[in-house]
Amino acid sequence: MEAFCGSRFWDSNLSIHTDNPDLTPCFQNTILAWIPSIYLWSVLPFYLLYLKHNKRGYIVLSVLSRFKTLFGVLLWCVSWADLFYSFHELLQNRTPPPVYFVTPLIVGITVLLATLLIQYERLRGVQSSGVLIIFWFLSVLCAVGPFRSKIVTTTAQGHVNERFRFTTFYIYFALVIIELILSCFKEKPPFFSPVNTDPNPCPELTSGFLSRLTFWWFTSMAILGYKRPLEDKDLWSLNEDDTSKIIVQQLSKEWDKEKAECKQKEDVTYMKKSNHVLNHVGDGPEEAEVLIRDKKHNRKPSFLKALLRTFGPYFLIGSFFKLIQDLLSFVNPQLLSVLISFIKNKDAPAWWGFLIAALMFICAVLQTLILHQHFQYCFVTGMRLRTGITGVIYRKSLVITNSAKRSSTVGEIVNLMSVDAQRFMDLMTFLNMLWSAPLQIFLALYFLWQTLGPSVLAGVAVMVLLIPFNSAIAMKTRAFQVEQMRYKDSRIKLMNEILGGIKVLKLYAWEPSFSEKVLEIRKNELRVLKKSAYLNSLSTFAWISAPFLVALTTFAVYVSVDEKNILDAEKAFVSLSLFNILKFPLNMLPQVISNIAQTSVSLKRIQQFLSHDELDPNCVETKVIAPGNAISVTNATFSWGKELKPSLKDINLLVPSGALVAVVGHVGCGKSSLVSALLGEMEKLEGEVAVKGSVAYVPQQAWIQNATLKDNILFGQAPNEQKYQNVLEACALKTDLEVLPGGDQTEIGEKGINLSGGQRQRVSLARAVYSNSDIYLLDDPLSAVDSHVAKHIFDKVIGPDGVLKGKTRILVTHGISFLPQVDHIVVLVDGKISEMGSHQDLLKQNKAFAEFLRNYALDEDIEEDEPTMLEEEEVLLAEDTLSIHTDLADNEPVTNEVRKQFLRQLSVISSEGGECPNKMSTKRRVCEKKPAEPPLPRKNPNEKLIQAETTETGTVKLTVFWQYVKAVSPVISLVICFLYCCQNAAAIGANVWLSDWTNEPVINGTQHNTAMRIGVYAALGLLQGLIVLICSFTLAMGGINAARTLHAALLENKFHTPQSFYDTTPTGRIINRFSKDIYVIDEVIPPTILMFLGTFFTSLSTMIVIIASTPLFAVVIVPLAILYFFVQRFYVATSRQLKRLESVSRSPIYSHFSETVSGASVIRAYRRVKSFVDISDLKMDENQKSYYPGIVSNRWLGIRVEFVGNCIVLFAALFAVIGKNSLNAGLVGLSVSYALQVTLSLNWMVRMTSELETNIVAVERIKEYSETETEAPWIIEGKSPPEDWPSKGELEFVNYSVRYRKGLDLVLKGLNLQVHGGEKIGIVGRTGAGKSSMTLCLFRILEAVKGEIKIDGVKISEIGLHDLRSRLTIIPQDPVLFSGTLRMNLDPFNKYSDEEIWKALELSHLKRFVSSQPSMLDYECSEGGENLSVGQRQLVCLARALLRKTRILILDEATAAIDLETDDLIQMTIRTQFEDCTVLTIAHRLNTIMDYTRVLVLDNGTIAEFDTPASLIASKGIFYSMAKDAGLA
Repeated sequence: MEAFCGSRFWDSNLSIHTDNPDLTPCFQNTILAWIPSIYLWSVLPFYLLYLKHNKRGYIVLSVLSRFKTLFGVLLWCVSWADLFYSFHELLQNRTPPPVYFVTPLIVGITVLLATLLIQYERLRGVQSSGVLIIFWFLSVLCAVGPFRSKIVTTTAQGHVNERFRFTTFYIYFALVIIELILSCFKEKPPFFSPVNTDPNPCPELTSGFLSRLTFWWFTSMAILGYKRPLEDKDLWSLNEDDTSKIIVQQLSKEWDKEKAECKQKEDVTYMKKSNHVLNHVGDGPEEAEVLIRDKKHNRKPSFLKALLRTFGPYFLIGSFFKLIQDLLSFVNPQLLSVLISFIKNKDAPAWWGFLIAALMFICAVLQTLILHQHFQYCFVTGMRLRTGITGVIYRKSLVITNSAKRSSTVGEIVNLMSVDAQRFMDLMTFLNMLWSAPLQIFLALYFLWQTLGPSVLAGVAVMVLLIPFNSAIAMKTRAFQVEQMRYKDSRIKLMNEILGGIKVLKLYAWEPSFSEKVLEIRKNELRVLKKSAYLNSLSTFAWISAPFLVALTTFAVYVSVDEKNILDAEKAFVSLSLFNILKFPLNMLPQVISNIAQTSVSLKRIQQFLSHDELDPNCVETKVIAPGNAISVTNATFSWGKELKPSLKDINLLVPSGALVAVVGHVGCGKSSLVSALLGEMEKLEGEVAVKGSVAYVPQQAWIQNATLKDNILFGQAPNEQKYQNVLEACALKTDLEVLPGGDQTEIGEKGINLSGGQRQRVSLARAVYSNSDIYLLDDPLSAVDSHVAKHIFDKVIGPDGVLKGKTRILVTHGISFLPQVDHIVVLVDGKISEMGSHQDLLKQNKAFAEFLRNYALDEDIEEDEPTMLEEEEVLLAEDTLSIHTDLADNEPVTNEVRKQFLRQLSVISSEGGECPNKMSTKRRVCEKKPAEPPLPRKNPNEKLIQAETTETGTVKLTVFWQYVKAVSPVISLVICFLYCCQNAAAIGANVWLSDWTNEPVINGTQHNTAMRIGVYAALGLLQGLIVLICSFTLAMGGINAARTLHAALLENKFHTPQSFYDTTPTGRIINRFSKDIYVIDEVIPPTILMFLGTFFTSLSTMIVIIASTPLFAVVIVPLAILYFFVQRFYVATSRQLKRLESVSRSPIYSHFSETVSGASVIRAYRRVKSFVDISDLKMDENQKSYYPGIVSNRWLGIRVEFVGNCIVLFAALFAVIGKNSLNAGLVGLSVSYALQVTLSLNWMVRMTSELETNIVAVERIKEYSETETEAPWIIEGKSPPEDWPSKGELEFVNYSVRYRKGLDLVLKGLNLQVHGGEKIGIVGRTGAGKSSMTLCLFRILEAVKGEIKIDGVKISEIGLHDLRSRLTIIPQDPVLFSGTLRMNLDPFNKYSDEEIWKALELSHLKRFVSSQPSMLDYECSEGGENLSVGQRQLVCLARALLRKTRILILDEATAAIDLETDDLIQMTIRTQFEDCTVLTIAHRLNTIMDYTRVLVLDNGTIAEFDTPASLIASKGIFYSMAKDAGLA
């Protein structure tokens, strides 16, 4: 080297052991000059490869680019000027050393390369180059040394050596600095890049390298989010590479490739097999062997491979960053050890210390930047994985066969999408730990071994022993979680039923019994919670004590093994910081492994779903067909699955174009299957099917989307007003639109929840008619509508003169009256066509069809006798169905079915909510995320029935925290804080003691008092652990306490809330308080508080320790705290809102998906698959649009907060160096090792603040609902009526008026009437006349505006509600049953004996049914009484009334004729059993009340007529006209 340079290469006296260090000229000219070149040349090949693949259009030559190039060329000239100068010297016979030729040559070529690279990058559209920024930065860094050196030497010598090289170097230095500054600016966006029509593009793509490195580009959103809550429109669009379109396309391509490969292999295998068999016929056993071996080869296509190929390369970049970060994390402990030995060495030059502090800082900053780049790559991979998997599953679900669909329910498929895809996402973050954790553990152990020798093994042993302890706790916790989920689900189910039947509970005064049931479940739930809280505090204890126990055993063993082993500061604190590094991988490894196990299960499930059979698109021929025919089927056999037996056999069918063909037959003979076969939904086993032209399909179960009514009919077609109106007219939807609150803009709930069955069917038909297709497949569209509507639809739409005349129509029907008008009739019997022909032909043949007609004709006659339902009644039906949303009708919806579905949809809905914690069970995750049905828009904005739910925005008020503290109990809260202080005091104490121990003087190579030292250290450490244990116990107990009180208050209030509240609040919203918000209070808030307090006190104790050891530090605390505070405020405001937006936009993905799965056949029939896929992609992208900034906000925060942490490290080290003379090594070790830990806790503290603020809102929401106004007290002390009241059963209304809610009109106006004991009164009137309101007034569900009601002379407004309600009996309009035993449904309070109950059952004609059940009275009714028929449910209500048997009975007749039999039974029983009682009947069918004592006719809230039926008919008033309509007069 010396020959090469002409001088010494390294001189430690010059460079290290001096107060004024300098580098030798040789070192400067070789190593320092070559570093940038080595870097650039080694990076170049990779970078060129990257540029070759990434083209974004070229950038126009700008001023900036010109200057960069100019200075680059100048630099090259300067370098080569040096080279030529060396040649010049050669000529002058002064031979310079070779270095003066080599270095300028290398530098010159490198600079030229950099200049060319600037231009090449411009052509490839790179706006800001990281590679070059780092290159220029290195060049400047390496030139700083010589720069200082030249100045120092020149000043020392007083004259300049080698004036020419001196000058060129300064020019070079200046140019390099200019290049560095210029390269920090970014170029304009590329030209010819695809035109970005984006209104709000993500600034990431166009931001510079430094901005990307520090995530500076996100700052604009953070500031915006701080100024005002973010909204959808503020979110940036997704980057091209993150959109569903691109990702799903790539993934599908890889998956198809994978499937194709497997298929190929399989085919090869089969060929091999067949050859063997042909060549050697029975040639001994070895043949069989070969065959078996071949079988093993055909493998299933692996979805994992497809995922790896799609996302692997991108993820590996992140892994590379992780590797560098892991290695960097071990630099600081080494630097700490150097720093401590520097402090010990009193005569070391001060610049060493400053260099060490600077290196610590630089290392920490690098670590931060690299770590967050790694996280960014991981999270983005996770996000893409979720997009890809969701998209692939969605696309698959649209082409999967019916038999495959049967094997997994809609819920399961939605789960694949939500839970399983989510698992992949969660795993991505930690997947690198799989190799990184062992690496870190290995390195840490290696360094520890170097410091402490074999005693390390003792510490490691402790760590390893803690792993099974922790995993045992985890297993147990999981078991508890499952148990708790069970209780929780049953509690929510019960609440759901209670809220659904709250009106009935109020009418029967049954609230206390149900309240008790809920509280019982809640008690069990909290019991389990308590157990898991105990376990959690144990694991917290283990987690906090682990590093301490490890350190303790290691030190104890180290000191005890050999008394020559001295524990000095260097050993103690370096090993402590290494143990701290070890803590993380050791804890993470088991978690990652269990995560991988879970994900592999998910992978299997997804793979299985994606490998299901798909429908054969060529099953139905669409091009070729015999002329004149629209449909032809020849010798075809179909089944619903390859393995099932055929459902249609030997079908031969020719349908001429434009014909109307009816398909008839008994139930289950294959009528619907025939339609499905024509659509290509069934497996075709043999034969040919051809269908020419476009198809419209009306399924038997109408499929309605969650969209406006108009969208449902248009179904993606272009709107045409005239055509649209005609369709509505033809399908008899005009009248319904008048009733719907928003006309055709009414939002239809999921599964068409707010439409009656008939309306749904007609909308489905309207969709088909509007689509204007060639062929119509109508699967029994007339079954769900009333007979006169069916006739209207047949005449106007389907029949020979309907809208569809001239089109080919295949109509499956049960209605016999239409058959004479069709062209052909096809009769199906057991999956075969038994006969076909026109109506006349078939009657003549007198075969199966004639018999079919004879069977059915009888039923038709009966139906004709009933008075046909009037148009008005039809409207009434619609109104009732809608009463959920409107206040037109106070009756509940007609069928329980509709209502139940409504509840189920609303079941657990949140308009917003924090992030779903990952520990939630699969079952929960999906229901939590069901979307809220948006309240229906009314035509008139003032009468909006359902108030929009308020979303909390902005910061959370302190009062909310105070409310939670009150719920926990203020004393306990104080105790917790005090305990935390103690714990940190103990921790600091232990470490201070350690630092004191390390300063113990060494006498004769040993330290004294080691036993005492170890003892005190152990005591302090264990004390700290113990306090943590007690503390987390207390906190858990406090949390459970709070959960108990808050839930009890909420429940109590909800049972006392007046009915009007339930009419205006969707059940889902209330249920949501009971599920989501209570869940948050139970399980999310306490651990969050625990973490928050932990991190807060850790940060605090760090500050205290550093200030105690280096008081100067106090000066920098204020600016750092201000910086930290600002970052924290910006972050919390933004991230909270981003989380809300994310959870709101997540639900539509799943609801759209479950909707698609259930309507797949309709979507395929109308050929709308592609547009549905696009909708799904759009919804997915919308969700990722709010998720992506959420990830970035965490990175943004991390880098800023960790920078604060790194500054703390820097200053702690710096002030230690400055105050070196007054400090001992132990203290420095203590303060710097504390500082090294603080970054993590600062980061988590912000996260926890954000979590806490997001989740504490739950307390506020629960408070809000536990303080709504309540109804009158249930029992008023001292005002109870006598025991036998009402004994006579007299009723009196005195000038009585009432309204539903404030601000609405009166429904009853000044009623005056008197009813004597034992009278039978019928109440009639048109819809909305106030009939039902009368019953509600008697029960005080509605409170009087003025006037009063007296029963037996007692004013009902003066007694308690339960006293009143329990003395009246009602048989409500629709029978509500609760899930539980039959006995509980009849007698929830266990007041009656078995005999009485059996008697009541006998009288209500249920005895036979009940006694035939094996469990008799304990027969389990399912939710809503679904396992009883509607008639039986009515009878159960009658039995309830018979059990109670009070003097006043109110009978609210069911609106629709449930079935005449049940109705007659009820009327009969009432006439016999309630002879001496007062009976009020609200009648819809007049024949039931013709023999009553008097009839009350209400009109518009006033009494129109009140007299005996006979005289009312004689007086020819309103009653007469009603009777006439019903055919009774």
